[in-house]
Amino acid sequence: MKSITIQGVKRESVGKKSSRALRNADQVPCVVYGGNEPLHFSTDEKSFKPLVYTPDAHTVNLELADGTKIAAILQDVQFHPVTDRIIHADFYQLHDDKPVSIEVPVRLTGRARGVIAGGVLRQTMRKLRIKAIPANLPDEIVIDISPMRIGHKKYVESLRTDDYTILHPDNSVVVAVRTSRVAISEEEEEEEEQAAEGDGTPAAENSAEGNAEA
Repeated sequence: MKSITIQGVKRESVGKKSSRALRNADQVPCVVYGGNEPLHFSTDEKSFKPLVYTPDAHTVNLELADGTKIAAILQDVQFHPVTDRIIHADFYQLHDDKPVSIEVPVRLTGRARGVIAGGVLRQTMRKLRIKAIPANLPDEIVIDISPMRIGHKKYVESLRTDDYTILHPDNSVVVAVRTSRVAISEEEEEEEEQAAEGDGTPAAENSAEGNAEA
């Protein structure tokens, strides 16, 4: 999984007054869990731009001013209810042998047969929460939608792998191809093709002869 670096400073005091002072200085109070004890630090609010305001998933290399380095993932972010600025963040320390949960984006590839026939693609889940050891965390989950016809759905069950656990029910729909008013019936297309092959005349010629007789 891709990684970004965030630099910060350990916090000596963790009260409300100290946190308010940090926020007034455009700093974000943060906590790292998962170690021997919680580690409190602060970082510049701008540090979160490539981590929070992106569809991509990342691990984080925390580098503190005293030389402490910690590999972690972002677990929770709190936003101000009015200004929408980040006011607090929780991280979780990574350990090579300990699974962690994180949301990763879902990327669709190809063009569904049902969409070509006039159907509408609906991606109901753009991210999936998974659980894995750090070495097996993927950047994204890729789904090839090319074979999907109108009415077809891709469920979580079909995306399961030994590398990580998807933390959603098997029957959760990730993407589907739905019909629309202008959709071309694939069954009708196939029937026309089969009929044309049966009398040796292309479907287009059959259609033209029918119009001429009319």
